[in-house]
Amino acid sequence: MLTTIESRNAITLIQIQEERLDAHNSSDLKGQMLTLFEEGKNNMIVDLQGVRFVDSSGLGALVSGFKNASARNGNLKLCGLQPQVESMFELTRLHRVFEIFPDLAQALNSFQE
Repeated sequence: MLTTIESRNAITLIQIQEERLDAHNSSDLKGQMLTLFEEGKNNMIVDLQGVRFVDSSGLGALVSGFKNASARNGNLKLCGLQPQVESMFELTRLHRVFEIFPDLAQALNSFQE
């Protein structure tokens, strides 16, 4: 899976560089997030700006990341959801679980509050 991972202060930013987050690549994302958690990076933002499609496997990887972050007193937030992806979160009611922001700047600011 193509991702860009960078740190901004105590926040780890994961930018997904794929158009699809599905059974083909979701385990890669899950593994990358687990590695980051093991390194003590418990506050993350996953930028989904480039993702046009997400299936149940992709949602499962994000939920796993959210649960791992919460178990470590951290947080996993999302930003940049495209309309098709946002509708999947609404259909599954996961938009009530995740903190979702329109863009990266607002997601970063939310950790300051």
